[in-house]
Amino acid sequence: MIVLQILLVVFSFLLLSAHFLRAGAILLMLLSFGLLALLFVRRPWAARVLQGWLLLGAVVWILTAVMTATERIGRGRPALRMLLIMGAVALVTALAARTLQRGRLGRYFGLSPSDATEPPLST
Repeated sequence: MIVLQILLVVFSFLLLSAHFLRAGAILLMLLSFGLLALLFVRRPWAARVLQGWLLLGAVVWILTAVMTATERIGRGRPALRMLLIMGAVALVTALAARTLQRGRLGRYFGLSPSDATEPPLST
């Protein structure tokens, strides 16, 4: 299960990197890609930085969806499918931020208390 949680976080960061690259924001793309290295830092501050970037990323996805929908509607083109897809991407990005807070990843970063019922996280 922890592998899926890590993959969700990595996938969200890679999507944000691709979005920034497509928008021509090379520095933001490099920052988004480079922040993945914080997955190897087992400190609460590292998780908070990752969470903050993911939550900002979710806001970026929402703003991009609204701007793109406005443009498409202005040109008389359909926008609902695009809004649903980008809304889902924003939701997945926000869920990735929550994943860092709870469960095994939360314990890995020292954010959630240990639960004696689950086996310890192997590194």
